[in-house]
Amino acid sequence: MRSPSLLFGSFLVSLFLLMALASSIYPVDPNAPDFLARLKPPSPEHPLGTDPLGRDLLARILLGAKNALLVGGIAVAVGVLLGVPLGLLAGYLGEGWDAVLNLLMETLYALPGLLLALLFAALMGPGALSGMLAVGLSLVPAFYRMARALTLGLKTAPFVEAALALGATPGRVLVRHLLPNLLGPLLVQASLAFAAALLAEAALSYLGLGIQPPDPSLGRMLKEAQSFLPLSPYPALVPGLALSLAVLGFNLLGDGLRDYLDPRR
Repeated sequence: MRSPSLLFGSFLVSLFLLMALASSIYPVDPNAPDFLARLKPPSPEHPLGTDPLGRDLLARILLGAKNALLVGGIAVAVGVLLGVPLGLLAGYLGEGWDAVLNLLMETLYALPGLLLALLFAALMGPGALSGMLAVGLSLVPAFYRMARALTLGLKTAPFVEAALALGATPGRVLVRHLLPNLLGPLLVQASLAFAAALLAEAALSYLGLGIQPPDPSLGRMLKEAQSFLPLSPYPALVPGLALSLAVLGFNLLGDGLRDYLDPRR
C-alpha cells in the first residue's frame, strides 16, 4: 500500500491476465465474420463494437491478450534461460570466458530485433514461433549483463568464500549461493522485459511477421483498423488501449518491485 506504482501495476497486470483467462469462456467466436455488422459501435450484442469484417472486438481482444501473454512469456523465458546462466558463468569464471561471452553478447546486442525476426521468418516462415525466438534472443543481453554484474559483486562476498572454504564446488556456489541472490533483481528485470516483449510482439505482428491470421494479435488488429479510422475509431482504439495499459502495468510493476525489493529501503 505504500507503493502506488506497485499497487496500480499489479492491478493492470492482473486485469490483463483475467482478460487472457476470459478468452476461454467468452461464448463468441473471435474469428467469425458478420458482414452485416461491420464497424458497428458498442452495443449489447457487441460490447466493444466490431472490426472491418464484423468480428466481435471484445472476443478478439480477449484472445489477443492471451496470445500476447503466451508470446511474451516464452520470449522472456528464452531471455532468462540463456542470459542468466551465461552471465553467472562470465562473472564467476572471468578471464577468457568473460571476454568471449562479452563479445558474443555485444554482437547479439548490435543486431536489431526486427533483423532477427526477418532472419527467423526467412528460415522458419512468419509466425508466433519465429516471433518468440526473435524477441527472446533480443532480451538475452539484458539478462546477461544483469547476472554478470551482480555475480562480479558477489563472488568475493564472505558467504561465498565461506562456502568455498567448506569445500563447495563452483557449480554449487553458482546454484546454491549466487543464483538465489539474483532472484529479486531478476524478477524486476523480467517485469520490465515483459513490457518490451509485448511491444515487440505487437510490432512484429503489425509488420506481418508475428501471429498469423485468423488468430488475433493486438499489433495486427491495429494494422487492420488503420484504413478504417475515418469510419470507426473503435477497431484501433480498443487494441491500442489494451496494449498501452498492459505495457504500462508491467512497467509500473517492475518499478514498484525494484523499490520494494531494494534492501536499502
